[in-house]
Amino acid sequence: MKTGLHTISYAGVWPGQAKLSLSEIIWRADKLNYDGLMIAAKRPHLSVLEADADTLRRTRDEMDAAGVGLACMAGYNNFSGDAEHADIPFGEMQIAHIGDLARIAQVLGGSIVRVFTAYQHPALSEWALRGRVVACLKEAAQRVAELGVTLAVQNHHDCGAHWQTLGDLVVEIDEPNCRAGFDAWAPALHGEDLVVAARAMAPLTCQTIVADYVRHPRFRYLPEFVNYERQPDLVQAVPMGEGMIDYRGFLSALVEGGFDGYVIYEMCSPLRGGGSLENLDHCAGQFLEFMKGL
Repeated sequence: MKTGLHTISYAGVWPGQAKLSLSEIIWRADKLNYDGLMIAAKRPHLSVLEADADTLRRTRDEMDAAGVGLACMAGYNNFSGDAEHADIPFGEMQIAHIGDLARIAQVLGGSIVRVFTAYQHPALSEWALRGRVVACLKEAAQRVAELGVTLAVQNHHDCGAHWQTLGDLVVEIDEPNCRAGFDAWAPALHGEDLVVAARAMAPLTCQTIVADYVRHPRFRYLPEFVNYERQPDLVQAVPMGEGMIDYRGFLSALVEGGFDGYVIYEMCSPLRGGGSLENLDHCAGQFLEFMKGL
């Protein structure tokens, strides 16, 4: 397994989080001793709007000089977007966008593009949503195959959030370069057995993104009952190994099943200790120590 760092970890996406340029993160990954980077394919890091030939050449040169590979390009798509307007070819636009990301990955020396599925939409039934996701990802995979690029479908959006559904989707798409970017976060929150899930998904998985979390119970006071009503738990990111997710069991089960891809660390939500560079670097370093201890 190789270690990757998601650039979103230093993108300033949540209040108080430090914001660095892609160039600064490349050299930070080198200093921290990561094998590769997962590059967020949006501003402030590498949007297709700024990914001209000169920018990509300069980025590739910096990555080569730092000895940092491209773990993957992180796409941000949602195949249910604008589903209420059937006349707008929204799916086609996203397939084209994924194609652009595949070309960027190829130039930067990588071979994986992370993609999402779709959020639920009132205009789409469960099966219509699933059919749209399968059709779009199948065509996207076929179109990027000639570039030697694999799509890693992450269990993040509503469709395919459960590991069994994600596995079914990948099998139904039935393209050799469309695999799972299977993460432990969702099944842990679902209360699933991570070892069982990882063993089943290992043959389909080409990469995994990791972050650790704790649950904080929440309650709303109801004065008329002199009591509290339970609310959904708040889930907060914490340094690797300090949370509720059994990553030792999860990663060991993936490896036992044949997985040998990138394990990518991300800090993409409010983190215990805050978003200062010192805390982000501390957590990024703690992930590497955790991996050494496996």
